[in-house]
Amino acid sequence: MFEGGQALLPGRVWQVGALCRAIADALQARFNPVTVTGELSGFSRAASGHCYFSLKDANGQLRCAMFKRAASGLSFTPRDGERVEVEGKLGVYEPRGDLQLIVERITRLGQGNLFEQFLLLKAKLEAQGLFDAARKRPLPVMPRAIGLVTSLGAAALHDVVTALQRRVPHIPVVLAPASVQGASAPAELLKSLSNLYLLTQVGQGLLPDISHKKSRTNRPIVDVILLVRGGGAMEDLWAFNDEALAHAIAQSPVPVVTGVGHETDFTIADFVADLRAPTPTAAAELVAQPQQAWLNALEHLERRLQEATQRHLDRQCQRLDVAAARLGRPSNRLASQRLRLSAVEHQLQAGIRSVLARRTQHLTYLGQQLPNAVRLALQCQQQRVGSAQVKLELLDPHLVLQRGYAWLQDDHGQTVSSRKQVHLGQAVTATLADGTVDLTVKSIPL
Repeated sequence: MFEGGQALLPGRVWQVGALCRAIADALQARFNPVTVTGELSGFSRAASGHCYFSLKDANGQLRCAMFKRAASGLSFTPRDGERVEVEGKLGVYEPRGDLQLIVERITRLGQGNLFEQFLLLKAKLEAQGLFDAARKRPLPVMPRAIGLVTSLGAAALHDVVTALQRRVPHIPVVLAPASVQGASAPAELLKSLSNLYLLTQVGQGLLPDISHKKSRTNRPIVDVILLVRGGGAMEDLWAFNDEALAHAIAQSPVPVVTGVGHETDFTIADFVADLRAPTPTAAAELVAQPQQAWLNALEHLERRLQEATQRHLDRQCQRLDVAAARLGRPSNRLASQRLRLSAVEHQLQAGIRSVLARRTQHLTYLGQQLPNAVRLALQCQQQRVGSAQVKLELLDPHLVLQRGYAWLQDDHGQTVSSRKQVHLGQAVTATLADGTVDLTVKSIPL
């Protein structure tokens, strides 16, 4: 009997929809509202704004829906693996008869167990240097063959093969199938990678044919490896978070490109690989330059080579014509050189005569100018002598004495120019314009 008082009558035949509604009413009466803790899985947001996911723990799993009204109030972006506490109401989705929890609020409690394991392994491998950018290798521009590791039943196989067939149908693809989900997936992925590594050696490798294990077929040399699978929840992709697989990828002799899940999905294999693609199709496109692009490049190079060859031939033909014109007959060449030598001789003789004539004319001119130059120079020197004589006469002291001045000397012949040089009774000699006079100092006025 239900707590609401309505009993399920024994022997009653129910319509499916009525039974679903009755169960929903029972859940509503007994449980709602309800608060549940668990780990997020398969979280997705529809174009309508509604969110769908599962809440799980070690013992069970519950489908959940969060409609746009409630989802608009989220303060964080829920991610797979996170531990959360949700509040909502249990109900039944009648069109499918599924039990679901209509979520009104989500509160983050911490990372889930899987996500915690992921973070711990990521930190460990990062400390070992497996994620270093320095060890990442560039992809080959034109691989001789492409190795492919994925499941035979995966949609990723079809996507990759379609992309490669469209872009590079001439490049062989070596498929090494492996499970991409489940407990056996890591070991199978390791084995498939090891098989492909045998084909990366220099020379022709041998690998058992994938479809017929009893036969052996020569395989081309693999220059790059694609490791791909489609999207899924964290537990679906968990095989690509295997530590042994990470080390195997790091030890690959050729570049490894991963395309695991969707653009928002990240695995340990993505961090170790030489390059991560957001999807399997994108991974195929990264290693496969379109065939038409290479054909166009070859056509362009062919045209350039033809044009360069033609230009070279034209230049060589011109050089041949010029050489033939210069060579001609030896006798004609000799006569031409004689004529040229004669012309140079006449030019030389004419040049010498012209130079001699100019030199003679210049000497004649100089001879005519010499007497006038000598006369002018003599006159200039005479004028300079006259001028010097006048200056010298002006410096003659007798001219000063003729104006009434006298030149005094003491008895030692020293010139007396100050009254301090004489004393009373001293004899001095005065030189006048017409002779000398002996004088005696009688007084020295103040």
